[in-house]
Amino acid sequence: MTERADERATGAESAGDEEPGADAPDLQATLAEAARRSGFGRVEPGERPTAHALWGAVGGVRGLIESLLPGFLFLVVFTITGEVGPSVLVPLGVAVVFVLVRAITRTPIAPAIIGLIGIALSAGLALFTGRAEENFVLGFVINTVWLVALLISLAVRRPLIGVITGLLTGDAEWRSDPAKRSILTLTTWLWVGLFSLRLGVQVPFYLAENVTALAASRLLMGLPLYAAVLWVTWLMIRAVYARSRA
Repeated sequence: MTERADERATGAESAGDEEPGADAPDLQATLAEAARRSGFGRVEPGERPTAHALWGAVGGVRGLIESLLPGFLFLVVFTITGEVGPSVLVPLGVAVVFVLVRAITRTPIAPAIIGLIGIALSAGLALFTGRAEENFVLGFVINTVWLVALLISLAVRRPLIGVITGLLTGDAEWRSDPAKRSILTLTTWLWVGLFSLRLGVQVPFYLAENVTALAASRLLMGLPLYAAVLWVTWLMIRAVYARSRA
């Protein structure tokens, strides 16, 4: 008992001796790992842009199918039937299949589960209200959250793309370089434009209850627009980092 008490006392003393900021490196490492796991993190700022790398950043064939097929099926089924139930349940069933396939093949299952949760919440809202356009409300919320986060980061002079790039490269001094700061601010505004464009086009369709146009615009402004903005962002960041190294 005495030995255990001494061990606890020693542990308490050691914990008390730790500096208040000791957990900061761990937090930074966690944030950096999260950034690397994101789609943006798969296109390293110093890496030469290639179509193959961009293809990997959007998830390859599987990522393309999992991103586009549920929305495409909603559009097809609703166009044919005009009914809310089958229009949201068919994509939900496909999302369940995606999770099962990943589980069986022992590939990372988290992306499919996140997609399933989003589709299930959207389907539940549409079924509860009986309005097909409610299937898209969650997407509006997500786009709005990203837009607000980007604008806040710009307002406090910590552009979000710069923060992510700094985590990926370990470049903690990017704000002291005028060229990097300008490009990373500009690319952050580019993403502000993406989310603003989505909301500006899709919300009027939602208010007009034009479900077909809403579903089609979401398909076109989803992964394809994301990939285009990611590609331009990557080119701009690589150019400024390459010039800095030179």
